[in-house]
Amino acid sequence: MKIRVLVADDNSFIREGMRIILHSFEDFEVVATADDGLEAVDYCLTHEVDVALLDVRMPKMNGVEATRRLVEETKTRPLILTTFDDDEYILDAIRYGAGGYLLKNNDPERIRDAIKSVHSGHYVLQDVALDKLKSTMDGASAVPASSPIDRSPFTERELEVMALVAKGYSNKEISGELFISEGTTANYITSILSKTALEHRTQIAIYYLTGKVR
Repeated sequence: MKIRVLVADDNSFIREGMRIILHSFEDFEVVATADDGLEAVDYCLTHEVDVALLDVRMPKMNGVEATRRLVEETKTRPLILTTFDDDEYILDAIRYGAGGYLLKNNDPERIRDAIKSVHSGHYVLQDVALDKLKSTMDGASAVPASSPIDRSPFTERELEVMALVAKGYSNKEISGELFISEGTTANYITSILSKTALEHRTQIAIYYLTGKVR
């Protein structure tokens, strides 16, 4: 069965271009296009849509607010598709449950793979999004009170490791920060992945910031 996709963008050239690109792949059926977030949400409330590609800056309702409503009110998975200068919205979009954050200048094959991944329940984040998450977390304490996760399954050290992963630290940087070996850091990450059923460190970062495994 094809993945049902809605494309929402207030730029008609981009909107129709994306529709044509997606129609070139056998994986997708573009069931609708919308030129604002409200129209996108209204359509998804009354039709079955698997993935909604959402621009950030749209009239009536932006892509971040549309993401929040889609996650709360529908089964549609939102995927933010936007430009470099929209990075101020990254954290809110992810916290509201966006399945990913992808730049419009990607190759069609990268966009295709991202939609398929989000449809499968995974997250897709480009480096620019991870860099934004890191800068947002910079200056925060090792285990900030704002993290919405359930802490009970984790040791205090695991929580510290998760917080540093969310800041974008490498295993080497985490080891230096916590004065432990890289092997020990790797073991903590393996334990965290096991306890959360996540697959990689990017998902750990998203989970730590949003409290959502999927």
